Amino acid sequence: MENRIRILWILIALPVWVSGQASFDKKIVDIGNIGLTVTNVGTLGYPDVRNDPDGGPSMEYPLNSGIEHLFEAGIWIGAQVDGQTAVSTASVDAPTGYSTGAAGFEFTAAVGNTIQERSSFTASDFFSFNAISHQDLLVDFSDKNAIIPGTNIEITDHNIPLNADVHLETYAWNFSFADYFVILNYTITNNSTTAWDSVYLGLWTDLVVRNINVATDAGAAFFSKSGGGYIDSMTALYAFDVLGEPDFTSSYGASQFLGIEWRGLFFHPSNKDTFVKSGLPVPKVNANFWRFRDSQDPDFPAPENELGRYEKLKTGLDFNNQGISDDVREPNNRVQLMSAGPLVEVAAGETVNFVLALVCAKQLSGTSGCPKGTSGNPGADLDTDCAREELNNNLGWARRTFNGEDLNGNGLLDEGEDLDDDGELDRYILPEPPATPKIKIIPSSGKVEIYWDNLAEASIDPISKKQDFEGYRLYRSQIGEDLNLDLINSADIIAQWDKQGNAVGFNNGFDQIRLSNPAFFSGDTVAYYYKYELDALLNGWQYVFIITSFDEGDQELRIESLESSFVENAYGVYTGTVPHNFEDGKDTVTVGVYPNPYRVNATWDGTTARTRKLYFYNLPELCDITIYTLSGDVVALLNHDASTYDGTDTQWFDNFGGDASKRIFSGGEHAWDILSETGQDITQGLYIFTVKDINSNKVQQGKFAVIK
Repeated sequence: MENRIRILWILIALPVWVSGQASFDKKIVDIGNIGLTVTNVGTLGYPDVRNDPDGGPSMEYPLNSGIEHLFEAGIWIGAQVDGQTAVSTASVDAPTGYSTGAAGFEFTAAVGNTIQERSSFTASDFFSFNAISHQDLLVDFSDKNAIIPGTNIEITDHNIPLNADVHLETYAWNFSFADYFVILNYTITNNSTTAWDSVYLGLWTDLVVRNINVATDAGAAFFSKSGGGYIDSMTALYAFDVLGEPDFTSSYGASQFLGIEWRGLFFHPSNKDTFVKSGLPVPKVNANFWRFRDSQDPDFPAPENELGRYEKLKTGLDFNNQGISDDVREPNNRVQLMSAGPLVEVAAGETVNFVLALVCAKQLSGTSGCPKGTSGNPGADLDTDCAREELNNNLGWARRTFNGEDLNGNGLLDEGEDLDDDGELDRYILPEPPATPKIKIIPSSGKVEIYWDNLAEASIDPISKKQDFEGYRLYRSQIGEDLNLDLINSADIIAQWDKQGNAVGFNNGFDQIRLSNPAFFSGDTVAYYYKYELDALLNGWQYVFIITSFDEGDQELRIESLESSFVENAYGVYTGTVPHNFEDGKDTVTVGVYPNPYRVNATWDGTTARTRKLYFYNLPELCDITIYTLSGDVVALLNHDASTYDGTDTQWFDNFGGDASKRIFSGGEHAWDILSETGQDITQGLYIFTVKDINSNKVQQGKFAVIK
């Protein structure tokens, strides 16, 4: 097997990513809790995320956790054309991922073609009445070119183009019940002069579930720790971490077939009776795993050529065979293919829609009520029925979202399904929770004040047509969970307020939190009608706070109570001292350091020398902090600005602090990574520091000890 050693993807493809040529473009789906890179050459994912985590997520879930699920993915189209077998591929087994002109990367973008974005949010810069979801990405690519447009670079072994033009739209939402999947809607047009016969459509994926913040493996060792499986009832294949960092990962990444729309028919195994009555082949979905670039593997051989790829599209593994299921669960360096067919023909000029979803979920093995198995097969022991409970739920919501008004999944608008009375089958319809509250969080020493508005109370569900707001919930992570990379999903509810006089919730009303008059803040036009305070918090620790709104649901329409976005309203909050400016004769508090002495490693520290921190406190709004040895040598210089400080000069926050734009500090504290100006680990001993107030030029000094 070829060893997958990462080479910088950017450097490989750079020669054609320039002005005047076929510009490479990528955008990131990140509106919810999943981050997915989409490119205009038909690939999905960011193959170099292991080496370049700052380049954006590949398929990260939860967002900003470092838990990745995908190396790369791309569409495959296979057909018989004039007696020849042709398969066009957007991505294949390749050690470096996409490389301009490389074999298997057969789709290209037109010169000047960039990815477009639109949103159903009226306040978004990308708002469009045509938007399907909270974040749509739109991209066009084609396999018709044997040479990369705008260059003289030939695409290796691209001998039989299908002349397929593909328009891809991705859909993603931030609702808490739908923020873990991205739907891929491929519109495929045969722009040749010849019909495609016996057509199969597929999504090739290299699902690799690893935590890149923790993993230390390089090359093939990084890719050989994941197992996989297939869920027939959900037409979904998946991967999970077996031997990498399961305690820091515990996650599934999956690809799911949702359906094909072809000649007015809905192509899906659940709709097989329609095809049988029409004398057409029964819709079939195939799931394949094979060992990366290893055509000699006796059990899971990789395809060697066009014929082999078509055969993989056409024939899947038999997952009713327990031996195959158990083998696939075992960790190995495998890729996957989810495919469907056959369509007996796609005529010249004809268009079909091929729809899938990429879905993530927490793996519940080892949690309360879901113990690991004891078979001795590490993959099977992790991948139990109860471990997949959340995955099945998430796959169900992805399918439900695609089906929309098609409640029974037959592709027809049956009686009682036309929710908006427009006489058309509408897909991609979700019930909506109330609007996400707008919040303001003000931390101080040991205390947090949380304010929010009341606009959620006027929300109307688009399906039930009811103004069904019920109440608010407050979530918070626990002390000592700083290193938990999924603080959002692990945060516990600590308070709830809801309407009185019904059978939903606590019926405790809002008097406890409602302000007598709305609060306003400088530079902020929002009117805040509610306030809640928490004290007895510990300074310097990371707390995640989330305020959501929820509705009462609708029993008649079988819609459960829905809750607004967790991700949109999740903030990492650090309580601490507020700014204290130095003034003549008025300094009643002095600057300091905690923990002091600092002992390596402090409880909140990460596992490396670069993920440590201590805090300076009682700082002025604008100041310079200088750390010295006892002999007067400068160790480090920190510049503090309370109005902009977000912790980004300390790697701890990059690894564990989530989105920098959603970190809230008290303003009078600044973290230091205990490294010198040159990034070197310092020795143990006593250190002196000075703090200069930029506004007054006054200086305070102190000392602290480092003990190893």
